Amino acid sequence: MAASILIVEGKAGEHSFALALEKAGYQAHVVHTGASALSTIAQSPIHLIVFDAAYMRTNGARTCHRLRRAAEATPIIHIRGQQQSMDNVVEVDVFMQRPFTPRKLLNRIRALLPADEIKEEVVRYGSICLYRTKRSVEVNGQGENQLTPKLTLLLEEFIRHPNEVISRRQLMQNVWDTDYIGDTRTLDVHIRWMRELIEDDPAHPVILRTIRNKGYIFCHPSFAAHNSK
Repeated sequence: MAASILIVEGKAGEHSFALALEKAGYQAHVVHTGASALSTIAQSPIHLIVFDAAYMRTNGARTCHRLRRAAEATPIIHIRGQQQSMDNVVEVDVFMQRPFTPRKLLNRIRALLPADEIKEEVVRYGSICLYRTKRSVEVNGQGENQLTPKLTLLLEEFIRHPNEVISRRQLMQNVWDTDYIGDTRTLDVHIRWMRELIEDDPAHPVILRTIRNKGYIFCHPSFAAHNSK
């Protein structure tokens, strides 16, 4: 079954990527308003969202927020124009800036939608089990919760470096592939989401801890208890 991709764009025309996606074997759903996008998500299984704000009057931050709430585990690619600001756009997985070729967009989509035949990769640490391929996490055997692609990468980064202080710069480089740390609100949001998934009390984290002026440290309490004996 072909993956279904929702394209949200300001207006129909020569700038749409729909034809290129269909030629590549994807099923493209094209809408032009946030309300139509939410309706499509409610009625059809959507595997990825392409939000093309390049020819919109705004960057679509509010619509992206609504899409993320409606499709929490669905990857979102945000496309902007050269003069558009990314202020308040924090709940997407990939940013792209026009102009670029359809091939580049297809490469990003393929990276976010691994083939069904890829063997499930499991990364464990204590009672936390990360399923990389299907992008979900299980804590204390209490059932799986879906993750966004960035949350999957972020959790894997912490699991593979337990008991190490990881700086915000390192996380932006390794997860978001950028050296820019002037605005790390998107990291703050993802840290909050992760704590809500893995902590018993997200307001008082014991697993994913903040180290003031240094970054974060990932230390499962079961390991901490064992090592303190």
